[in-house]
Amino acid sequence: MKVALVHDYLTQRGGAERVFELLCKHFPNADIFTSLYDPDRTIELCDRPVHTTLLQSVPQASRYFRLLAPFYYPAFRALDLQDYDLIISSSTSFAKAVRKKPGAKHVCFCHNVPRFLWDTKTYLREYKDFQAFYPALDVIFKAMRKADLTYAQEPDLYIANSTTVAQRIEKIYNRPAITVNYPIDTSQFTFSEEKEDFYLASARLLSYKRIDVIVEAFNRLGWLLIVSGDGPERNNLEARSARNVIFSGYVSDAERRKLLAKAQSVVVAALEDYGLVPIEANASGTPVISYGAGGVLDTQVPGMTGLFFKEQTAESLQAALLEAKKARWNYAKIRDHALNHFTDTVFFQKIDQIIGEFCDNRILSFVG
Repeated sequence: MKVALVHDYLTQRGGAERVFELLCKHFPNADIFTSLYDPDRTIELCDRPVHTTLLQSVPQASRYFRLLAPFYYPAFRALDLQDYDLIISSSTSFAKAVRKKPGAKHVCFCHNVPRFLWDTKTYLREYKDFQAFYPALDVIFKAMRKADLTYAQEPDLYIANSTTVAQRIEKIYNRPAITVNYPIDTSQFTFSEEKEDFYLASARLLSYKRIDVIVEAFNRLGWLLIVSGDGPERNNLEARSARNVIFSGYVSDAERRKLLAKAQSVVVAALEDYGLVPIEANASGTPVISYGAGGVLDTQVPGMTGLFFKEQTAESLQAALLEAKKARWNYAKIRDHALNHFTDTVFFQKIDQIIGEFCDNRILSFVG
């Protein structure tokens, strides 16, 4: 069986790319396809050939990849995948549009529906440079939504990373989806029962991450907060922060590993479709104080791995932080929860069974 792995674009290293990296490792003989590839800015593929679209030849395309949005669907449709028996796409937007030969199977790991199409105003709030062009963009996006609905029918099977995303796929695309919570690479995290006197927020500094809520809560409490990550909201957030809030910017993997292991708690205020940071914190033995909606409902156990706060407000978060400070956390139990549910071994046991049954077990002989 010949297998193709397809991802939207490999121009950054986010949660979707980390999952695609695991898929590439699990299918070492599969061919890799994407629209744009920048090896210096994305996942490690160990010199494996990466097949790209015609968009790769556009100057500065990997840097300004969002500007090419109207062209991705035709670019993916133009890819020649007629030799492949199984196509596995990893997508939040365009990769699901690839063509397959008659009789081939297409399994889509759908991280989300395209937010810029189906939640445009929220998406543009994060990218203020585009807000002035909203009337023109809305015309383009209406046409793209129609195309998205059409190409959403290409995959034969959808696998969603959370219950929230599965519900969204069914609502927008009218397609059922199997929920399999995505894993983390637990070898990349260090367990520690010795916590230091600081809290951690680790995220891209975008408006929907609601770092502003976290900053305001810690301004009031006066506790040390380290914010790792960067983004367009950084200057605004720093201007609003008291002296006990430190912005570290992007940190190395080694430094991030240490921060996750040593923090009193990791704080998450965003409504995430899934969210890998809470699981990464748990794998480090660290409890998570999170807004109780979205993906954390699948991954966190209140009272054992952390606590939820009910509203995206500083007051609600502050109350949860004060409650968490009184708790006696079993750090080993927190880590074991992550190891028992969110490792790549557990993930691929489920995936191999799903895809194997879907492809009449032909796939199992291909896995390396």
